[in-house]
Amino acid sequence: MLIFFDPDLYQIIFLTLYVSGSAVILAALIGVPAGTWLGMQPPRKVRFLTLFIYTLMGLPPVVGGLVVFMLLSRRGMLGFLGLLYTPTAMIIAQVLLAVPIIIGLTSVAVRSKGKEMQETLLSLGAERRLILWTIMREARFGILGALIAGFGRIIAEVGAVIMVGGNIAGRTRVMTTAIVLEVGMGNMAFALALGLILLVIAFAIYAVLYRIQSGGSDE
Repeated sequence: MLIFFDPDLYQIIFLTLYVSGSAVILAALIGVPAGTWLGMQPPRKVRFLTLFIYTLMGLPPVVGGLVVFMLLSRRGMLGFLGLLYTPTAMIIAQVLLAVPIIIGLTSVAVRSKGKEMQETLLSLGAERRLILWTIMREARFGILGALIAGFGRIIAEVGAVIMVGGNIAGRTRVMTTAIVLEVGMGNMAFALALGLILLVIAFAIYAVLYRIQSGGSDE
């Protein structure tokens, strides 16, 4: 398929990368600051909120998809935007699934680094902005791990995106929904080939992220 430059397959691959890439960037913009704030708070003060975030980390994709579907449907609060069955709706659903993971894991990374460092910087008279930046820098590998986990959650997700995207050929069909379609049609070999391509793409992306996480070294 790749060798013969199948335009439909390349369109599906491009849309998969566009939807998942956009979703993880938006989720990072929301989740990293929120997780950093959560990690810097006294655990007793944010106990309930932390448990709520941990619960959402295991949110079933079909439930997340149902929430987005209800919001974007014609009678929903955001139905007037006409986003249902578009790539934008798929991005919103994936952001909803990735944000709790990024918040939760970022807060753990920051909390493990932050308390002692925060006290030290405060004793030195550092401003809050400098304290925040320093803690985020020290916890950057943990934060990157949170982004990797968030991306892993959404790149293989199918339940939510097929619910709000509709699996429309040429418009909202991504790798995972294409696999579901091919399995339903009995084209197991083609579905398996799509799965292998998805794994190769994920491996290439993770290899880059692993390189960054290890500081450019394989040791």
